[in-house]
Amino acid sequence: MRLKDKVALVTGAASGIGREIARAFAREGARVVVADLQLEAARQAALEFDGLGVAMDVTNERHVDEGVRAAVAAFGSVDILVSNAGIQIISPLVDLDFSSWRKMLAVHLDGAFLTTRACMRQMIAAGRGGSIIYMGSVHSKEASSLKSPYVTAKHGLIGLCKTVAKEGAGHGIRANTICPGFVRTPLVERQIPEQAKELGISEEQVIKTLMLKNTVDGEFTTLADVAELAVFLASFNSNALTGQSVIVSHGWHMQ
Repeated sequence: MRLKDKVALVTGAASGIGREIARAFAREGARVVVADLQLEAARQAALEFDGLGVAMDVTNERHVDEGVRAAVAAFGSVDILVSNAGIQIISPLVDLDFSSWRKMLAVHLDGAFLTTRACMRQMIAAGRGGSIIYMGSVHSKEASSLKSPYVTAKHGLIGLCKTVAKEGAGHGIRANTICPGFVRTPLVERQIPEQAKELGISEEQVIKTLMLKNTVDGEFTTLADVAELAVFLASFNSNALTGQSVIVSHGWHMQ
């Protein structure tokens, strides 16, 4: 029980990677707060492991602060934050609306900032330290066509993570970023036909020649792969591992 008696708040946790991380944390003994844009979906997900579901628009300062206060009121603290909420928009840069650019950066970067600030304040006040985990991507390290705001946002998370690691160290707060390759979530499933249409190729070609071409084994990264890494980072007990970005991509990107 690597996370026994810890309280974890996971954003975007009603489905996909966030939900799998929430499950893994609960199995390891954590009390989990499922934060999602849709309250009913968050509550349904939290029922699986007797957690708490809260509505949270991560781009809304009041929503974030109220959600974190609800977590503390229910469980006494927030020891772990997983900033996972995200969206994707596929478009050539020259055709991308400014409103879409701003929306992407708001969800990924404003959301990470607001949740980090709210949880760090609670962690510092409680004096128990903590772990903050950002959901980056292989696109935190390199670029792909048709994803300019996503790539920009995911690169930005690396900078935020490093800064939080430095500012949090004196309070025992660690910050790290998980950088998955392609995980077959609903978000990725939607990208396949969108990229096929934009590039004029088949969906099978998108998978083989774009998504998995550079992996060592032609395999998607799994939800379980990402969740296991999240548990490891959340349970690491010293500042020896902080400010890092860890790639889990079947070798799609190596460094």
